[in-house]
Amino acid sequence: MSIRVLLVDDQALLRSTLGLLFRATPDVDLVGEGGTGHEAVELARSTRADVVVMDIRMPDMDGIEATRQITADENLAGVRILVLTTFETDDLVVRALQAGASGFLGKGASPEELIAAVRTVAAGESLLSPSATTALIGRFLEQPQITTAVSTQALVALTEREKEITTLVGAGLSNQDIAMRLFISPATAKTHVNRAMMKTGARDRAQLVVFAYEAGLVTPARKN
Repeated sequence: MSIRVLLVDDQALLRSTLGLLFRATPDVDLVGEGGTGHEAVELARSTRADVVVMDIRMPDMDGIEATRQITADENLAGVRILVLTTFETDDLVVRALQAGASGFLGKGASPEELIAAVRTVAAGESLLSPSATTALIGRFLEQPQITTAVSTQALVALTEREKEITTLVGAGLSNQDIAMRLFISPATAKTHVNRAMMKTGARDRAQLVVFAYEAGLVTPARKN
């Protein structure tokens, strides 16, 4: 089955280039293109895309607000957002993930990396590499008052094992890495991750990472 992709970026040339890439990929079906946040929301509702490849900086409505509206729509519960960004927008990346994005990718990524990212997000996984997670931790360290009542309440619902695994997810470990660290099977690690997502209300792994920061489970040492 093909992955239904909606492409949203205000740069016509980039949309054209990426459109050619998606149309040339056998398991990808480009179902729509837009240039503003409002178009992103409207097209997400009309096309029922599996993945929205979303720019952040756009006129009319930015990609963050568009992501928030899409992920808040119960009728679009299965839609995943892959944010396209640059190295200069780390703070915006954090806001996009808090809004519900499943991951992000730099605009300088290769065609192969972009297609792999779309497939990863479509499969329900998040696109957060350890290096990317480290960058996000750096941004959250600049916000000392991040623990919320919601995250505190959800934290109480987690078992000790689920807390442990959520902490490892927040540190950027994959299910395979977690399995090796805790001497359990990858399937068991996945089960614990899924239960933690259910209890915390996380849409996907990326949102569980955000929860780990907000709940204070991930507290790396500050740099001097």
